[in-house]
Amino acid sequence: MTLNNIRYCPCTLSEGYNTYSPAGLRLLFNRKKVSHVLEFNAPRTDEAVAEKLRQNSKTISISGAQFKQSLVLENNKLRLTEPGESGQYILKPIPLRPPFGKEEELPANEHLTMQIAKQAYGINAARCALVFFKNGEPAYLTKRFDYATNGTKIAQEDFASIGGKSKEKDGENYKNSGSYEDIAQQMKKYVAAYAIEIERYFERIIFNYLFSNGDAHLKNFSLQQTQSGDYVLSSAYDLLNTVIHIPTDSLFALEGGLFLNNYDTESFKALGFYAYDDFYEFGLRIGMLENRVSTLLNKYRNKNSKTLYLIQCSFFSPPIKELYTNHYLDRLKMLNNSFSKKVRSR
Repeated sequence: MTLNNIRYCPCTLSEGYNTYSPAGLRLLFNRKKVSHVLEFNAPRTDEAVAEKLRQNSKTISISGAQFKQSLVLENNKLRLTEPGESGQYILKPIPLRPPFGKEEELPANEHLTMQIAKQAYGINAARCALVFFKNGEPAYLTKRFDYATNGTKIAQEDFASIGGKSKEKDGENYKNSGSYEDIAQQMKKYVAAYAIEIERYFERIIFNYLFSNGDAHLKNFSLQQTQSGDYVLSSAYDLLNTVIHIPTDSLFALEGGLFLNNYDTESFKALGFYAYDDFYEFGLRIGMLENRVSTLLNKYRNKNSKTLYLIQCSFFSPPIKELYTNHYLDRLKMLNNSFSKKVRSR
């Protein structure tokens, strides 16, 4: 899909739009009429833009090779921030020199996966869209959720920081250390409404597995402070199917997988992959009620028609639409497997 034949909103993926739909403009720009085309070229084709990104950017974790740049909305136009200036949006272009494949599909991948999380499963996900450089190349755009409407910074900390992990102390792979049960234990320490927030966390773990996100590491889960001073799980962010780009990617980003202390269920020992029994056991071990574990698992066990529709509306090329669909259906089969035959009825 190119700039000349857009048929779906680059924000909501609603059909019948060649730019942002009214719903997309409301979600991203408070109803201001903002173009889906930036006024500058992609860094891969414009060295001046690339140099500006190098000097005032961060990198994302999938490769350490992709710039993550702040943008400001000014006079209904998005522009790059200047050094030291805070932006309202984060821009992720196609990487300049990626050490993985199909990098041109990366913006569409993250955008689609975030939309599926929000629209198909009701996950609280960061507001996002695709935006296009002047030369037509796509980039991923997300609205920051760590600032209040009055511009003040909201306290937020990821689980690498909460767990006291750093590159200096724990090595290059510090953000991939531990297990998802470790994160739940940290949540129990700091989250007053644990019974509610742990269910939101549980869903995200299932979602990341179902959509082959091998990049869901410690820095991609955060706690955010509310106005009352309590801590809750932040909006979901950095969701994407990493297997599209790294075919040998592991089942999960964290080295310990689901459980503490290298624990494996009998199901995992027999099957060699995570299935229903593993997530059921995980839910119980992190303190969820048995009926809630079953209910939430059942939400993800059915083939989701909204998911399949959004894939077809996405900005993927046709072969990647098929590949993404096949990955989803394969993981769905894995999730529905049960070594102990204790799968609850749907």
